[in-house]
Amino acid sequence: SLGLLMNDLMSGGLHRLWKDHFVKKSSVASMARLIRKSPSRDLKILDVAGGTGDIAFRFVDTCNCHERSKSSGSDEISVTVCDINSEMLRVGERRARDRYGDAILDNSKAISFVQGNAQDLFQFEDNSFDMYTIAFGLRNVTDVDKALQEATRVLKPGGRYMCLEFSEVPNQYLRAIYDSYSFNAIPYIGEMVANDRSSYQYLVESIRQFSNQEELKHRMETAGMQNVKFSNLTGGIVAIHEGFKEL
Repeated sequence: SLGLLMNDLMSGGLHRLWKDHFVKKSSVASMARLIRKSPSRDLKILDVAGGTGDIAFRFVDTCNCHERSKSSGSDEISVTVCDINSEMLRVGERRARDRYGDAILDNSKAISFVQGNAQDLFQFEDNSFDMYTIAFGLRNVTDVDKALQEATRVLKPGGRYMCLEFSEVPNQYLRAIYDSYSFNAIPYIGEMVANDRSSYQYLVESIRQFSNQEELKHRMETAGMQNVKFSNLTGGIVAIHEGFKEL
């Protein structure tokens, strides 16, 4: 799709590695192995702002949900993709059916697509999910603090929140190079490839205006999350933040 092409051009393909690392860091692979051996347990993941399925498909693959969908009954592992954009969700569902077949959505229900707003996840009850993930979506939320509070609400006690987002490059020399690339090259690429300079100018500006690593950590703690920490990728161009709901 054009969106994935633009992501590749803007990040030099790094966004794929960042997402791979994000899913690996979630430790879902080891959790899935335990659940497959002991089906009395389950694992429920909510992926917000993930309409096209980029992160969800990585979870599905990691957990071997496609193979499980060939058996009867609901999968003990499920990924719910929630996005405010209905068109994105349609793309994601179509990609899922093309990639895995219908059974994974209709029978095992290992993946599902739900339209919803990160600031008001009224569709989901309190204490519903073991993990909440959001990749390159939080900075586009109008009220970030409300979204963080909602994330905390829908997580089960002890549940884990993980966010992958553009952040601040601490090294001033690397930051100068990155800023030059961002403010000059990215809008130009947007104009050349997507005929849309203004949207990519907005993208760059939204990244600069968003919370840096320490600010987002503080906002997560204010929303009630515990043991909050972050790790930088590619010199802080992006960061992974994680925290836990109180037991």
